[in-house]
Amino acid sequence: MEDLTRRFLEYSLRHSRPVKLVWMAVDGIRAGNVTVRSMGEETFDYVTARSRNKPQTMRVSDVLSASFARGDDGNPMNNLKQENGNRDGE
Repeated sequence: MEDLTRRFLEYSLRHSRPVKLVWMAVDGIRAGNVTVRSMGEETFDYVTARSRNKPQTMRVSDVLSASFARGDDGNPMNNLKQENGNRDGE
């Protein structure tokens, strides 16, 4: 399970795209979109849409679930087309 989670975190880091995470926090289970800024063996640094200028750190083992953020199908070529304003697939 952790290998799949790590793959989503690496995708976010490599493509600067947010991913949807569910994680265990001190005050309970939390969920949200995060963009990974750096990764280590045990932890990763991330930002959220609300706190773009304030990176936070989380342990990989605290992540319960990971998936693509809404509207992201995981295809970097489609992401590139959308970033360039070409949404019709040409």
